[in-house]
Amino acid sequence: MRIEQLDVVLRARSGWEAMELGTALVRRHARAIWAPCLLLGLPLFALVNALAWWADAFGLAWLLMWWLKPVFDRITLYVLSRGVFGDTPGTLQTLRAQRHWGGSGFWGYLGWRRFSPLRTLLLPANLLEGNPPAQQGARRRAIASDAFFHALLLTTVCMVFELVLVAGGIAAVFMFVPFELLSDSWRAALDMVREDTPAWALLGLNLAFWLAASLIGPFYTGAGFGLYLNRRTEMEAWDVEIAFRRLATRLQQAAPLLALVLVLGWPGGTLHAQEAAPHTAGAQAASELDALLGKDDAADDEADEDEVPLDHRNDPANTPEVIFADRSADTAGFRQAVQRAYEDPLQSPTRKVSRWQRTLDEALRKEKEKQDAASARGERSRAKGPLLPAQIAEWMLWGLVGILLVLLLVTAPRWLRWLRGSGGRRSAVAATVVEEAIVLPEVVPPDPAAQARTLWQQGRPRQALALLYRASVDSMSERAQINLPPGATEAQCLRASRRMPDPADRDLFARMVQVWQYAAYAGQLPSSEAFDTLAGTLLQQFRWRA
Repeated sequence: MRIEQLDVVLRARSGWEAMELGTALVRRHARAIWAPCLLLGLPLFALVNALAWWADAFGLAWLLMWWLKPVFDRITLYVLSRGVFGDTPGTLQTLRAQRHWGGSGFWGYLGWRRFSPLRTLLLPANLLEGNPPAQQGARRRAIASDAFFHALLLTTVCMVFELVLVAGGIAAVFMFVPFELLSDSWRAALDMVREDTPAWALLGLNLAFWLAASLIGPFYTGAGFGLYLNRRTEMEAWDVEIAFRRLATRLQQAAPLLALVLVLGWPGGTLHAQEAAPHTAGAQAASELDALLGKDDAADDEADEDEVPLDHRNDPANTPEVIFADRSADTAGFRQAVQRAYEDPLQSPTRKVSRWQRTLDEALRKEKEKQDAASARGERSRAKGPLLPAQIAEWMLWGLVGILLVLLLVTAPRWLRWLRGSGGRRSAVAATVVEEAIVLPEVVPPDPAAQARTLWQQGRPRQALALLYRASVDSMSERAQINLPPGATEAQCLRASRRMPDPADRDLFARMVQVWQYAAYAGQLPSSEAFDTLAGTLLQQFRWRA
């Protein structure tokens, strides 16, 4: 494995950051993960449910699918282990690899290790490292030593997420049930579960469990893979090894250039030997150099030639004749040109800058140093946080003041009148509200619409609506050819009204029940126009006597 080719930045992370890294990898390779999972999961789901239905154990199909979850964890781990190296596999490549990849250390997770809460952390150690069976136990203990808590918490959280998704899917079904039928629907659902659950309900429950596991499972495996990478980085210093490998690569690329520099700059090399002039030529060049530089005592220089090091002034190869290969070189003109070039002010542009600065006497300087040192110590002490308890106490005092102000505002009606001098006065006792009880008539009059209008005009709207509701129930029972039990609820009446053959009759009765419920239980009465319209519609539709 060439860790320098990793597509992620490796460093020592906390357990939470490592799990976030794993979920980020899952989001990056989402298509490569979920495509093979669904292609393998859909046929497997159909096969398991068909076998469970054939064996008359349809309710246990979700348990078998839950037991096979490590198979799909294996797919996610295969994609992530290649994706971190920049080689994301295709869907067919991932499915083909499941036949032979990681088989030696995998089957235990479908057996005795299935209930291990550390499966997502230890599965990469078995499938990716390829250790011998005798060393796998020690390797798993080393990896799980400092990541046990995070792996356990990850398993618990993902399990809770799956249960929440399943419960949310079941609750979403009841969101489409009308409110007035919700309680009866809950009761019917509970009775269906307790007595004999139909096959379609069990299939829907199995599908909800499988969809929740398919959604949360890759994130669970990815977070565990992030913990695994972090443990390998901590134990084996992968980040340091990657830095050294990249440094070695850069040095290998620069090795030819370094070798060339060493060859060219090595003292005593061949180039320096080739540049050395013969003895005779050197002596002649030295004499000419002395003539050019105006030295009178050439014999002394020759005597000390072996002791004085060569430089640009006494190097025999640095004469104009040797350089220009011409004995008649105009050295005087050359020297004048060089002198003029050195005298040019542009060659050494310098200027003198003067600043005036106030000088402090010794006493002021020492005082200023003391103030600077005191301010620096204060900043360091504030940075270290010794004032934190004082700040907490100050915040608590301000919070107490805020609570007292809120209490004073809330209790102001109690103590404010005492400050005004009106504490002895008592408020007048409110009159008792007498409300007429709603009583459904036992016998419906022959003209219920006219009697209801009379009650409405007398200021008894609830009694008028009760009369219309009672008459509508009798008409519904007659047309649906059903006998309602005494004390039947509105919901029972609505279910019985579905047997009326005319859709207009069913809609009108449902409208009457809704108006009656709003008036009886919510205290919301219709307007006079709405009441007259409803009474006239009931009179015409149910053919009451006027």
